[in-house]
Amino acid sequence: MENPKDTIIRIKEAMGESLSILGHHYQSDEVIAFTDVRGDSLELARKINDLKAKHIVFCGVFFMAESAAILCRPDQKIHIPDTSATCPMADMAEGKRVRQVLDILQKNGRKIVPLTYVNSSAAVKAVVGEYGGSVCTSANAQTMLSWAIKQGDGVLFLPDKHLARNSANALGIPEEERILLPVDVIEGDPELYVTPSMTDDKQFIIWPGYCPIHEEFSLDTIEAIRAAEPEARIVVHPECDPALVHASDGNGSTTYLIKYAAEAPQGATIYIGTEVNLVNRLADQYKGEKTIKPLIASQCDDMAKITVEKLAHTLDNLETATPVTVSDSIKEPAKLALERMLKVCS
Repeated sequence: MENPKDTIIRIKEAMGESLSILGHHYQSDEVIAFTDVRGDSLELARKINDLKAKHIVFCGVFFMAESAAILCRPDQKIHIPDTSATCPMADMAEGKRVRQVLDILQKNGRKIVPLTYVNSSAAVKAVVGEYGGSVCTSANAQTMLSWAIKQGDGVLFLPDKHLARNSANALGIPEEERILLPVDVIEGDPELYVTPSMTDDKQFIIWPGYCPIHEEFSLDTIEAIRAAEPEARIVVHPECDPALVHASDGNGSTTYLIKYAAEAPQGATIYIGTEVNLVNRLADQYKGEKTIKPLIASQCDDMAKITVEKLAHTLDNLETATPVTVSDSIKEPAKLALERMLKVCS
């Protein structure tokens, strides 16, 4: 039986430019070694249209493959090695429930503009597109929030409460103008937990979702590092709690964290608060030049579902595999939401 790594190498060589393997930064080194392009979720999706490849294998979680399927050309097929690799944060906002909440919030005549983090399903992006909203990334969340505020009477930011609050802090939105929706809206009937009067005097309405990986980081860890290594620098992803962001030396997207590590001076010690695969890769890259450590070793189990063995199996069955698709009823409004972001940030 052929070794999975040999299978991948053989098929890549045989297919040439007709195949592209994309990998998210949080993938394991073993998978990343076989990728043609690596980046964050939207960065990868935006590159798809310009790829010559007809078959694109997305090594990441399912919402990323959906975004790729929304933005790809008609002649391109999107594949993912494991369709069960979902995103817990994205799963905390379901399209039908988001629509119900928006309808409730607008019963008093207010125009509530939804803004969804790219870490959300195609169905949620479609609802956001229908209601005049857009999408944001961790890199452009402040820009897109400023845009959304100007489009109506209030903004519903979803699904990540931490990115929402960190963005609001950066823009100076007062606490008294914000409201965090009850956590029950994630799984319960919104009619039972949300009323228009709850948000009538609020400019910024926050969905109560979060990333379990970034939720693991604690302020105690930062305080311990400050005491033991006062010269160390600490940077975190804005999916972390605002208290951690405030206590850090910087915060930003995966691209920001990578750049921060690259630009840190020789001999620096840097603790990074994000998924551990990326941190360990940076530690190996700069070994001997600077010391890079994870704030804690927090790994995404769903990202880990993509393995070399599953990648090899996917490649070996490309011609008969069912690609990731998005129905036109969802694809068109979701694409509209994405295109609004691309226009604002062009």
